[in-house]
Amino acid sequence: MSIEIERKFLITGDNYKKLTGGVIIHQGFLNSNKERVVRVRIMGEKAYLTIKGITIGATRKEFEYEIPLDEAREMLDELCEKPAIKKHRYTVVRDGFKWEVDEFHGDNEGLVLGEIELEDEGQIFPKPDWVGEEVTGDPKYYNINLVKNPYKNWK
Repeated sequence: MSIEIERKFLITGDNYKKLTGGVIIHQGFLNSNKERVVRVRIMGEKAYLTIKGITIGATRKEFEYEIPLDEAREMLDELCEKPAIKKHRYTVVRDGFKWEVDEFHGDNEGLVLGEIELEDEGQIFPKPDWVGEEVTGDPKYYNINLVKNPYKNWK
């Protein structure tokens, strides 16, 4: 088991694209109960099953396991809630911190979010110029809620 401490932000520029390549992510949810989320994710040619506990502040328990790619595809196609999440993820290391920037596609096209994982909730970090408003505590930006209420419906 590991503890995930993560803060989430809207992304306001695209300078991060100059710093890194990216990977396509296709993910779906087998269970969307807020106390325990079970996610299937394909990143490139690898697949993972992830169980996350309830978020308290910016912290939650997380368990992640690599699974066979063909089984992940079957779960995404036949078992996961719809619509699935599709996004392009860019990973940027800046000032010693790892940022993951997700450009969403499909029903969430136009939404761009950045996440930073921290060692503790009070950890201080510099924000790159392409990082905007913090949305850590806003549930509408949680991936599971983007399945239930996609970004295209917000406008």
